[in-house]
Amino acid sequence: MSTSPIEANSPVRLSDAEFRERLRELPPSAKLIAKVLEGDEPLSQGELAEESLLPDRTVRYALNRLEESELIGSRYSFKDARKQVYYRNT
Repeated sequence: MSTSPIEANSPVRLSDAEFRERLRELPPSAKLIAKVLEGDEPLSQGELAEESLLPDRTVRYALNRLEESELIGSRYSFKDARKQVYYRNT
């Protein structure tokens, strides 16, 4: 079973119900980061830490858990290609 590079990189889109069901199993820090990411603009890890008032390490943990659950996606920032920005998959 092979997937083309386009299919492998295409964002996963979840319904609101499926998003909420997957989010239910995650820790509170991941739920807070998902809430902060409700806006239209993707945010960097530093911006998420600033908005959520969580430590950088906790934000990184939450982002990892959200990515594992396919609730968020990431891409390189158009403003600064050294940084990744995160967005919700809804």
